[in-house]
Amino acid sequence: METSGGIQASLSGRYATALFELARDAKTIDTVEASLANVRAALEQSSEFARLVASPLVSRKDAAEAVAASASAMGIDATTKNFLGVLAENRRLAQLPAIIRAFRTLAADHRGETTAEVISAHPLSASQVDALKQQLRTRIGRDVSVDLSVDPALLGGLVVKIGSQMIDSSIRTRLNTLAHAMKG
Repeated sequence: METSGGIQASLSGRYATALFELARDAKTIDTVEASLANVRAALEQSSEFARLVASPLVSRKDAAEAVAASASAMGIDATTKNFLGVLAENRRLAQLPAIIRAFRTLAADHRGETTAEVISAHPLSASQVDALKQQLRTRIGRDVSVDLSVDPALLGGLVVKIGSQMIDSSIRTRLNTLAHAMKG
């Protein structure tokens, strides 16, 4: 099964595809996607959870137990919780961010949407996200789901990635361009 421009070719893509197929067959794509969003938020907000996921020093058993406890505390659905256990047992928790991105792409494709990765210097309000989705829908001609993240190093503006396209309107890039131009 070739999906989303070769998403299945990578290790994280194969795991994401397996989870997507389980969720599709159980008709729980939205539930699993929401659970993965909670996991992603935990990775961004909890340095302990991020270290657990990334550390090769944690044993398979300890990682599986810690992930199961974390999943229960986050209210993660059973399919995603079991999937996280499989990742822990296979020592693939470090692939989790890439798996989450790949799953979101598969789910968006399933709904007939395009996924845009949007990095902003500050969190966007709901109205800003809606306006951005509308502008992107007009530009590419189909519905767009956005995968939001924040990087204060941008200083201001946005970086939007849709497939191989990148729109960089960040202040950091503008300043770098200006500095380069001034050097001659």
